Amino acid sequence: MKKRIFSHAMGIFVVFTLICGVLYPGVITGVSQLVFPKQANGSIIEVDGKKYGCLLLGQQYTDEAHMWGRIMNIDVSTYKDKDGKVLMYASPSNISPASEEYEALVAERVEKIRLANPDMKDSPIPVDLVTCSGSGLDPHISPAAAEYQVSRLANANGMSQDEMREIIEKCTEAPFLGIFGERTVNVLEVNLMLDGILEK
Repeated sequence: MKKRIFSHAMGIFVVFTLICGVLYPGVITGVSQLVFPKQANGSIIEVDGKKYGCLLLGQQYTDEAHMWGRIMNIDVSTYKDKDGKVLMYASPSNISPASEEYEALVAERVEKIRLANPDMKDSPIPVDLVTCSGSGLDPHISPAAAEYQVSRLANANGMSQDEMREIIEKCTEAPFLGIFGERTVNVLEVNLMLDGILEK
């Protein structure tokens, strides 16, 4: 009786292992590679065989000639690869928004943004330029945050503000299905266009 129950249980285990561990992942992988190959392979931006990053992960830019994204909490001390090279890691902040420390951080960021964008004077700074996203790796900013940087970017790249806005518009994504979420600007795409890597 016990042997029968055991063999029955093992049979169910093998069947479900094959279905859930082999068949289902294989079908899903095959369909995704066929229908959504770019997304299935990480939404990587690749030009002439060189990979420049992922559309879904933010990169940190701090110079005047590039668009700035959301604040990233960079950690280069936690992880290293097998060769001992430092791996960059970002995460959300654990600092309470009600704390004095958080208030001081935001004030510091506000000052940095104002210094980098003097033409904006006392114009309100969009909140996503001085706060971190939930993941710490958000690749998008709001159209308002992109517009705030237009003057600096146009001057630094020797172009008109209208030309800069055309680039931003090309990199602006509509809400999912037109109703879920908000319009967002992909910072990496904008910067790769400014560098001449992606076509403007």
